[in-house]
Amino acid sequence: MISEPLLFLPGFMCDARLFWHQILAFSVERPVMVMPLLGDTIEEMAEAVLAAAPARFALVGHWLGGLVAMEMLRRAPERISQIALVDVSPLPESPQQAAARETRIVGARTGRLDEVMLDEIPASALAPGPGQREVQAMVLEMAESLGPEVFTRQSRALMRRPDQQRALRNTKVRAMLICGEYDTICPPRRHQFLAELMPHAEFRLILSAGHLSPLEQPEKVTHALRDWFSAPLLLK
Repeated sequence: MISEPLLFLPGFMCDARLFWHQILAFSVERPVMVMPLLGDTIEEMAEAVLAAAPARFALVGHWLGGLVAMEMLRRAPERISQIALVDVSPLPESPQQAAARETRIVGARTGRLDEVMLDEIPASALAPGPGQREVQAMVLEMAESLGPEVFTRQSRALMRRPDQQRALRNTKVRAMLICGEYDTICPPRRHQFLAELMPHAEFRLILSAGHLSPLEQPEKVTHALRDWFSAPLLLK
């Protein structure tokens, strides 16, 4: 098993609690770091993480964190031993998505952060069942901790995000694409496309999970990542 540190990049309006199970599981065997997403654009966030990160590391990113991970891979592929992208999309924002995001920004800045978060990640993007309410409660707790200013900054970063398809097509880094079966924000078919686009990628569908698969099915996501770590690295 490789010895490089493991970096986690949380998704939109999430913090380390998104990866609680994975952090506990892997911290007994390697250094684990959860990096904040600092900056106003995907590019600035990637630059800030690279500046604070070890010389070489394995990388796991969820949604916004996954977009930052893609940009880090484009900028410094030699520093990344392996990359896992969870519930992501490499495509830029559509005008319709950007307009809806502007409306949510107004809501967040006028005291309706809980409401817009439930619009941002609706129940339909999560797996049905008794655990859904608990996951939504955690989403609201993490969002409250970060606040409306971070909501605005991260929303604008998503609105201006670059198309990463060319960079991913050219990568030589081994990758895993992980997606919950009920994710409607970044659906499974998009991850299958990514796995076909990237030369050394594997796709893993997480059953009974949606857009927040590390929270919804933590054991399954940890198991997928453990499989990914234990496989032999590519020879350069």
